[in-house]
Amino acid sequence: MNTIKNVPARVLSRRSGHSLEAEREQFDKNQAMSISKAINTLENPVKEKHARRIILGTHHEKGAFTFWSYAIGLPLPSSAILSWKFCHVLHKVLRDGHPNVLQDCQRYRSNIRETGELWGHLHDRYGQLVNIYTKLLLTKISFHLKHPEFPPGLEVTDEVLEKAAGTDVNNIFQLTVEMFDYMDCELKLAESVFRQLNTSMAVSQMSAVQCRLAPLIQVIQDCSHLYHYTVKLMFKLHSCLPADTLQGHRDRFHEQFRSLKNFFKRASDMLYFKRLIQIPRLPENPPNFLRASALAEHVKPVVVIPEEAPEDEEPENLIEITTAPPVEQPVVCDIFEQTFGPPNGIRDDRDLQIENLKKEIDLLRGELEKIKLEAQRYITQLKAQINSLEAEVEEQRKQKQKALVDNEQLRDELEKLHKAKLESDKSRSLCLEAEKKASATELRYTKLKEKHNELINTHAELLRKNADTAKQLTVTQQSQGEVARVKEQLAFQIEQVKRESEMKLEDQTLQMEQVKRDLEAKKEELAQLQQSLSQSKQVGSNLTSQLEVLQAEKDVLRKSVGEKECELISAKGLIQEKELLLNQEVERRAKEVQELQGKLLDKKSQEQALQQKLLEDQFSLLQGTVKEAESIIQDAVAKVDDPLHLRCTSSPDYLISRAQAALQSVNAVEGGHSRYLANMADATGLVGALTQFAHLTADAIVNGSATSHLAPTDHADKLTETCRDCGRQSLSYLNKLKDKEALQQANPADVRKTLQELLQLGQELRPKSLDIRQEELGDMVDKEMASTSAAIEDAVRRIEEMMNQARIESSGVKLEVNERILNSCTDLMKAIRLLVLTSTHLQKEIVESGRGAATTQEFYAKNSRWTEGLISASKAVGWGATQLVESADRVVLHTGKYEELIVCSHEIAASTAQLVAASKVKADKNSGNLSKLQECSRTVNEMAANVVASTKSGQEQVEDRDTMDFSGMSLIKLKKEEMESQVKVLELEKTLENERLRLGELRRQHYALAGICTETPEVGKPTVARKPGVLKKPPVAQKPAHSKQDHELDQEDGVYQAQLVNF
Repeated sequence: MNTIKNVPARVLSRRSGHSLEAEREQFDKNQAMSISKAINTLENPVKEKHARRIILGTHHEKGAFTFWSYAIGLPLPSSAILSWKFCHVLHKVLRDGHPNVLQDCQRYRSNIRETGELWGHLHDRYGQLVNIYTKLLLTKISFHLKHPEFPPGLEVTDEVLEKAAGTDVNNIFQLTVEMFDYMDCELKLAESVFRQLNTSMAVSQMSAVQCRLAPLIQVIQDCSHLYHYTVKLMFKLHSCLPADTLQGHRDRFHEQFRSLKNFFKRASDMLYFKRLIQIPRLPENPPNFLRASALAEHVKPVVVIPEEAPEDEEPENLIEITTAPPVEQPVVCDIFEQTFGPPNGIRDDRDLQIENLKKEIDLLRGELEKIKLEAQRYITQLKAQINSLEAEVEEQRKQKQKALVDNEQLRDELEKLHKAKLESDKSRSLCLEAEKKASATELRYTKLKEKHNELINTHAELLRKNADTAKQLTVTQQSQGEVARVKEQLAFQIEQVKRESEMKLEDQTLQMEQVKRDLEAKKEELAQLQQSLSQSKQVGSNLTSQLEVLQAEKDVLRKSVGEKECELISAKGLIQEKELLLNQEVERRAKEVQELQGKLLDKKSQEQALQQKLLEDQFSLLQGTVKEAESIIQDAVAKVDDPLHLRCTSSPDYLISRAQAALQSVNAVEGGHSRYLANMADATGLVGALTQFAHLTADAIVNGSATSHLAPTDHADKLTETCRDCGRQSLSYLNKLKDKEALQQANPADVRKTLQELLQLGQELRPKSLDIRQEELGDMVDKEMASTSAAIEDAVRRIEEMMNQARIESSGVKLEVNERILNSCTDLMKAIRLLVLTSTHLQKEIVESGRGAATTQEFYAKNSRWTEGLISASKAVGWGATQLVESADRVVLHTGKYEELIVCSHEIAASTAQLVAASKVKADKNSGNLSKLQECSRTVNEMAANVVASTKSGQEQVEDRDTMDFSGMSLIKLKKEEMESQVKVLELEKTLENERLRLGELRRQHYALAGICTETPEVGKPTVARKPGVLKKPPVAQKPAHSKQDHELDQEDGVYQAQLVNF
């Protein structure tokens, strides 16, 4: 085995004779032993128990100081196997050790790096693995120091991962790259190990192979977490950055995914891993980061390490101890046997019992080990089932996510159809507007054409008039007499042309206005002709030139009219083209509208089919719930006639509460039924109400049957029949819910009626309360607590008086005994007084916290049972204190018995326990007064025990015991005395048994007088009627020799259920 060298002096210097230093020395020895056994040169895997002790040592000292103090002394450069095991143990310590181990390992980074570089330069098979393993360990330490949010075990929640990544995309990018590097180191180590195994064709059951494979368990644990985190971060990156930017990340992830899947597959096929770890399965294809919904399909890989059976410890000493054969031991044993052993070599029965007990202990220890192993196996199976169930839950979640996505897609398509329908309506309106515009354009074109024709006619008339004017001018040359007539005619004609041109060409082109100006100029020239006949020739020439100008203007106007006609023709062609395009667009829109209407009809039919399927699913869900409810109620009805159920009992109060809850559930069923009839696509309300109805109704039936076991015969028969009727009506109502036609007329009125009858029977069986009005309960509580305190004060005073009187009248041993007994009684009274005071404070706290807006009297009246129990317990405490004082007085005066004090002490302890229980019922569990009350109760028990102890010790001191000297008796005399003693023992046992029977009868009569226990004359058996506010007392302890049945114990021994009564 490897030895540890160069142990640090500061570790050895701390070992001294002090207990803490001795404990530290023992701890150091244990750690050194575990490290030596775990890290050695043997080519076998590290045992789990040694690694576990090292890990527990780091938690013990909250760091890895001791581990490193021994580890740096290991001769790592001398053996590659030693270095490999060191890396394995260090990996386990980092993962499972104390969190401070990371900081301690950071200080020894250089040692780890030097070890890896040393073996990296050597051509050794383990050396190459050590080189890769040290790089992984250094990467692990650096990553976790940089990101303290991730523990070395890499187990964090998704919320912690989101917080560590943050919202800055640069930080997310960098964290993803670092995790890729981390994963590369892990996968490189696994590939190197498998590569060496492939070259050597190794079997996983060989120790040399297991030595290489053992560290891969930690690698599998790390890789499962790193894979989950990289998937989360990659989806987060793709939600922030474009896909082209992350192409390199995707390629690197896909390469790691293939390597990790191959690693998990090869490891799963090896027998060595199958018993040590449950390796998860990766999906067939890597996640599609380009589709955001693929994140919902991702399943987190879970690695399960089954708990191993505890290995047998191998006690080994660090130093070699030579043991000599024991020579003197037999002599010592013989001397011991001769001195203290039984006479004549006869062994005592106790020795045989001891040996038998040892054998039984060994057998029980073996059975315990078997039970532990079986429990470990069950735990492993349950964990596997949990993993499978988690996988099923994850699959269900995926299906739910897919259904939601499909629902969203259908909703989007429906919205698109609605939009397309609106667009088609708009296109129709646009088509109508275009038609209106086309008709208006056509009308405008017709008007323009008409005006154009009018212009042509006007122009022709002007030309004709111009020709007439020319003729008249030639006539004027012939005759001056006709000039005046021509002038008049021209003036008239010019005026007429002017009026026509103003009427017809008012809104036309600028060329017509120019014609008007020319005509005005012509008019002026004609006026000049009127001034002088001599200038007629010149006027004629001017008229000729004007005619030429008019001719030119005519040509211009003709050209302009031709252009306008061309423009009108082109406009008409454009209008026809637009009309054609509009018609085509209208036809296309109509076709699209028809297609959309067809798709809309298909969607409507699909929606109707889905709606019908939803109705069928809801109805099937309802039927499943009804069947389950029927089975629950049938089981409850079967328990009514079940013989095993006869021993089950219940109280009328609890039956009333169950019947009221069942009636409320019937109302809930009615509401759910009405809502389901209104909307049969949603049966959740009715399903939940039916589930609650089935459980509460079954509970009411079972408790009704249990209550009938303690009820009188008539009430028991009615109660049992009502329970059966309730079950029949409930099953009938549930049977109606199975049929769709009868579902409309289903009515739980009959069920409500039977439950009301059950409630009425429970109220009839409910015992009558104390003869105290509820208005007086509050005053009685204060009075009883005050009277109890006064009784205790009076008891303390009387004890002090008895103490003074005993000191005067007694002396010697009797004075000592009396003082001891009275002092213990005084301490008991003080403890009881403190308990009553604390109970009063707790009672006030309960009233203040529970009454709300009500008064104290109303609170006590509302909680009458608790109040009556509190009053009864307070009375019992005061009565017990008074009886204790009287018994102590009689003992001091030598007129009483010491046993009276012991019985009174027991009664006081029981009464104070009942007072504590009555106060604890409604107290808050975090109340300070409640803890004080419990502490006072423990003090009272201790003081009562002191009274009993002082009484017994005093009794032993006062009573004289005769010394048993049988040395002078003969054998016959001894036999005679023995027979007389046996006769006396039998007489005393008979007397004891008779007294126990008498005690049982006394208690029975006591409870009967208190109104708690009543007998039925016909049957002769007691019927227990439980009163509110009554607490149970423990039954009388019976002799171990008697083993009777339960019913025999109740009747023959007279032992009944003890309850607290009011005095």
